[in-house]
Amino acid sequence: MPEIVTRERDPAAFNALLAANVDPRMARVYAARGIASAADLNHGLPALLPPAQLAFIEDAARLLADAIEAHKRLLIVADYDADGATACAVGMRALAAMGAKVDFIVPNRFEFGYGLTPEIVALAAQSGPDIIITVDNGIASVDGVAEANRRGIRVLVTDHHLPGQSLPDAAVIVNPNQVGDHFASKNLAGVGVIFYTMTALRTELRARNYFAGKTEPNLADLLDLVALGTVADVVRLDHNNRVLVEQGLARIRAGRMSPGIRALMQVAGRDPGRASTYDLGFVVGPRLNAAGRLDDMSLGISCLLADNEHSATELATKLDTLNRERRSIESEMRDVALASLEHIDVGARYALSMFDASWHQGVVGILASRIREKYHRPVIAFAQDGQGNLKGSGRSITGFHMRDALDLVTKRRPELISKFGGHAMSAGLTIAESGMADFANAFEAVARELLTPADLAERIETDGTLDADELTFDFVQTIDRQVWGQGFAAPSFTGHFRVMEQRVVGQKHLKLKLSLGGATFEAMRFGLGDALNSSIDAVFRPSINEFRGQATLQLVLDYVA
Repeated sequence: MPEIVTRERDPAAFNALLAANVDPRMARVYAARGIASAADLNHGLPALLPPAQLAFIEDAARLLADAIEAHKRLLIVADYDADGATACAVGMRALAAMGAKVDFIVPNRFEFGYGLTPEIVALAAQSGPDIIITVDNGIASVDGVAEANRRGIRVLVTDHHLPGQSLPDAAVIVNPNQVGDHFASKNLAGVGVIFYTMTALRTELRARNYFAGKTEPNLADLLDLVALGTVADVVRLDHNNRVLVEQGLARIRAGRMSPGIRALMQVAGRDPGRASTYDLGFVVGPRLNAAGRLDDMSLGISCLLADNEHSATELATKLDTLNRERRSIESEMRDVALASLEHIDVGARYALSMFDASWHQGVVGILASRIREKYHRPVIAFAQDGQGNLKGSGRSITGFHMRDALDLVTKRRPELISKFGGHAMSAGLTIAESGMADFANAFEAVARELLTPADLAERIETDGTLDADELTFDFVQTIDRQVWGQGFAAPSFTGHFRVMEQRVVGQKHLKLKLSLGGATFEAMRFGLGDALNSSIDAVFRPSINEFRGQATLQLVLDYVA
């Protein structure tokens, strides 16, 4: 049974927000998330950190401006996830709008693996680029950059992943996480880094009077793409990222989005006018990611670059079909994984390393997430790459830095991992298939050193209780339109309810009427259709449900005791 805890809030911050006339219910939510003043709630574009604070970004701008003026050929090398796809689209659209000769390639994960490898450089060289621009990759591409240099191709690395022990010998590296960079937001996604680089380029071109007699691009028009990539990559939504996401969502809600994002929402049956971070992270993002997981992310990037509704809809429909296939594969893999775990004492493990020969390489990351959610342990799931190796994707829990843990394994057993990279909460790696058992033991040993039993105990954080008269439609509508996500969790509350009515809908969901303090509320418990007792304690999220044109307040039950 998980421990239910109420988030601590800073009393001084709470009082400061009250003094600024913030609704008391929202003030307690904000104060529990590190919001210290009303200024932290300013999500206007002027609140963004200045691009010049990113190390070497002005060098990158000069490199690109020189290339544009000299009519040199630029080639973007993208990553094959939603962050990489949106970053590629931002770079392509911005550079083209500034007069650059630019094209892109994205490695097929099943043929080339991740990043700017020497093989990708050889492929890229066929189109004769003068400069390669990496987006959402490159910081670990020491060999790939060396190969580009050997061929006379300069490389601009834009990335956000953590660097390894040595940096590639690129012409310029823009990465807020490289040593010596003092940019205040270390949480930019890859799409955020290239967006910042494009704004610096525009500033450089302005200084050169490049736009005289030309139309200067409005880069804010790309913020729908920036918001999508930022949310889909599950980076921490610090203040700077919340500004990027809120500005992007505002444009989507106003109908000012790329045809590709509009089409992806339409095929999913979502209303852009009510777009939320949920839509970006759980509706549009997975459909875009499906291309990179099962096929070729060029399909997803082409959808984001489509300039007319017909082409965008055609591509979005293909992505939706791929996503349905991905869900089916994921379901089969999850069944195999859960069956295998029945034979071990999961409670005695600090980490889980899993492999099955039937698993799909492009879906192991999602599988690791699902197992992590169920057992609250760091999980790495592996699939065969067809060359005697296993490609793994890991997902972590709070208190366990996945990339640093893999680094520790490598320092102790350098023969086990051939390559790895990632973040605190997720990472990828390659090992020899014959080394699976040794890796699992080494990873478990590191997990036992870095985690305590308390870390493995699941905790559900809430924002406390609400009286029935505090659960108003206007309050919930305010919550519904805020930016929530990684590191800035959507509000949830606890309550003691009487169950007035309950019935199963859609075969596995429970639709309820609940009584709280004399008031009655509609509620849903998704994915669990078992009947509830007449009296329950529940953790719930208030939301707005729209059905047949009517919007009503609804409680979504996350946990019931």
